[in-house]
Amino acid sequence: QVQLVESGGGLVAAGGSLRLSCAASGRAFSSNAMGWFRQAPGEEREFVAALSRSGNNKYFQESAKGRFTISRDNAKNTVFLQMNSLKPEDTAVYYCAAKTGSRRDIYYITPLDYDYWGQGTQVTVTS
Repeated sequence: QVQLVESGGGLVAAGGSLRLSCAASGRAFSSNAMGWFRQAPGEEREFVAALSRSGNNKYFQESAKGRFTISRDNAKNTVFLQMNSLKPEDTAVYYCAAKTGSRRDIYYITPLDYDYWGQGTQVTVTS
């Protein structure tokens, strides 16, 4: 079992920044590939960013490239999503997800790839 708890969401003006954190407990964090997804009202859950368990490989949704970064601190069992230059269209509930037993340098970009999910944190960007 893996428990994931997101934090760091909030209300921010367009152009601002937020840093989301996802604290994991349970099975060895370092063996998990991690991802961030988001879901806006009335929309499907969509991929935002992914990070291999090694931390060597990462991938971003096109709209996030150049604005968002993903990183992990295995000593703290935490994955981060740094979001800069935020836009109103980034408004959504953001979820972190873990894929257990993943290969070292592989990242995953579809929700079905992931085994565990957090409860989500709301991000609202005002224009």
